[in-house]
Amino acid sequence: MNTTSLRVIPIIIFFLHSPLASAMGDNSTESKTPDCPSGQVYDSATQKCVPDKSSSLSDGDKTHYAYHLAKKGEYQAALNLLDSLKNANTAEAWNYRGYATRKLGRTDEGIGYYQRSLAIDPNYAKAREYLGEAWMVKGRPDLAKEQLKVIAGICGQSCEEYRDLQAAINGHPES
Repeated sequence: MNTTSLRVIPIIIFFLHSPLASAMGDNSTESKTPDCPSGQVYDSATQKCVPDKSSSLSDGDKTHYAYHLAKKGEYQAALNLLDSLKNANTAEAWNYRGYATRKLGRTDEGIGYYQRSLAIDPNYAKAREYLGEAWMVKGRPDLAKEQLKVIAGICGQSCEEYRDLQAAINGHPES
């Protein structure tokens, strides 16, 4: 190895361990949620995994962990956890229920859940992104593009939801 190579190695190691390196990957909050054993949920208050039946678990933690499960492909487990919410009538809970059911191939059911989410919070860009992706599955790019326009009005064209739905419309779904 020459001396130039030896000087470059510490720089590479520095960047691999810097916050920038982790920012280059998935920057969404679910990527920071640790995996828990089956039947457990991550509790943000104690910062540990606790039994999913624990009375100390908030609906927010259950909802967030359900999305984490769905993003890992554990769609039925996500739905089961959402079924345990004390108040399932939140924009996030309906959106994540829609995501899990759509990924299970029940697109029409998922669309209904996204619409329920948006009835609660019409400016929820993530629900609009997923609704647009569902419309693409249904072969309705016109309706997906409508969602894209609304997202642009909510958070602009540089937000993740806009970029992801644009990619799905262009034939490169990332979610």
